[in-house]
Amino acid sequence: MSNATLSKFGHPATLVGETAHWAVLLRPQQVTLGSLVLICLESVTKFGEVSPAAFADLHGAIGRIEAILREFVGYEKINYLMLMMVDLDVHFHVIPRYGEARTHLGRSFPDAGWPGPPLLGQAIEPEEALRASILERLRGAWMATAG
Repeated sequence: MSNATLSKFGHPATLVGETAHWAVLLRPQQVTLGSLVLICLESVTKFGEVSPAAFADLHGAIGRIEAILREFVGYEKINYLMLMMVDLDVHFHVIPRYGEARTHLGRSFPDAGWPGPPLLGQAIEPEEALRASILERLRGAWMATAG
């Protein structure tokens, strides 16, 4: 299944993992290290239109997301932003939050908005090798949480 929001956020190249009703993608612009997009696979543009099965599946998706980001980033807080102003398919921006910058492959990822709201306009767009490394780590962690 595909929708415009999946395409915009680079599916399938940015896919971290999927459940029956949700896709987890690496956000191309990293507001903080490990920023993701959680996209409903159903053709819905209102949160209230999500099926009961997808709502139930959301619980498992969030549990896996929090487990992989806890291991990879060691976040202090986590924000789920459902903005849907431009990208109309039901989705959340998942932003791990922390007071001290995190580093991956020598690149520092500060949380510019800490302790306030995330500053989406100050995101880092990692170069290809760094993005590939982040994806590899998150995909491996996602697989480890299966079952």
